Amino acid sequence: MIEVVGVTKRYGDRVAVDDATFTVRPGLVTGFLGPNGAGKSTTMRMILGLDAPTAGEVRVNGKRYADHAAPLREVGALLEAKAVHTGRSAYNHLLALALTHGIPRRRVDEVIDLVGLREVARKRVGGFSLGMGQRLGVAAALLGDPHTLVLDEPVNGLDPEGVRWIRQLLRALVADGRTVFLSSHLMSEMELTADHLVIIGKGRVIADTSMADFTARFSRKVVRVRAQEAGTLRDLLVGPEVSVTAPETGLLEVHGLTSGEIGQIACRNAIPLDELTPVVASLEEAFMDLTQDAVEFSVHPDVLTERTAS
Repeated sequence: MIEVVGVTKRYGDRVAVDDATFTVRPGLVTGFLGPNGAGKSTTMRMILGLDAPTAGEVRVNGKRYADHAAPLREVGALLEAKAVHTGRSAYNHLLALALTHGIPRRRVDEVIDLVGLREVARKRVGGFSLGMGQRLGVAAALLGDPHTLVLDEPVNGLDPEGVRWIRQLLRALVADGRTVFLSSHLMSEMELTADHLVIIGKGRVIADTSMADFTARFSRKVVRVRAQEAGTLRDLLVGPEVSVTAPETGLLEVHGLTSGEIGQIACRNAIPLDELTPVVASLEEAFMDLTQDAVEFSVHPDVLTERTAS
C-alpha cells in the first residue's frame, strides 16, 4: 500500500505538488493521470524517496521508503528506463542489482525470461531499442519480487504485443494481491488496465475514484436506439426536456431519457428495438473534460484551424 498524506513540494516559489492526499491499495491497478507539468513525476519521486516533501509524508507498506531494510524487495520502480550503464549487458545490469540486494542469481534468469529478453540478455544495453529498454526496466522493477510497483510510462516504446504483455502482467500481479501504481499518457491503454484513478492537475488531486465511476460521471447522457420504426418512436420520445437526433436511417440518439424509460415507451407502443445502448464517455473524453482548466501548455483551437487551413 502507498499512502500519500498532505504532501506538498515546493521548488523556490513554484509549487509542484500542493497538499496531495491519496491511497494506492493492493489488489488494484491504480492509474495516475494528469496533464504535462501537473506534478506526476514529482509525486512518484517522493514516493520513492528521491525527492523530500516540503510538507506531509509518504509511506510505502507502512514506512518511508528509506526506512525499509531491503527496499528493492518492497518496491519495484520504473521511472527512467534509460538510467542504465550502456556498456553493461542486460544480464550484468540485473546481476549487479541482485548482488547488492541479497537477491539470488536465479532470480535474474527468471525476470529475463519473464520480460522476454533471453535472446539479448548478454548484449550491451547501449544497443537496445526503446522497447527493449522498457522491458529491461520492468525486469529491474520485478527483480526483488516486490509487493508494490511504481511504474512511470511502462508501455512507452513497446509494440502492440509488448503493450498487451504488460497489461496482462499487471493484471496478474494485482490478482496476486499486489499494489500497482501506474502512469501513462495512453488513455486507451489506461482504460483497459486501470481499476482506480488518481488524477492530478496543477499539483492538486482533482479526482480519486474508480474507473467505472469516473467515466460514468462524465457520461454524455445519450442513449443510442435502433429500430425499424425509428420515425414513429422519435415522435413518441420527443418532449419539453427530451431531444432526439437521427445520425442515420434507423438510428436515434436520445438526450434526456434513460435507456429504461425509452424501453418502456417502446414496449407500450409495441415497437421492437434492435439496439438500446447508453453512451458512456471514454476515459480520454472524461479526462479532457475534467482537466481542461488544469492544462499548463495548450494551443487554442482557432490556431489549429488556421494552421491546417493554410
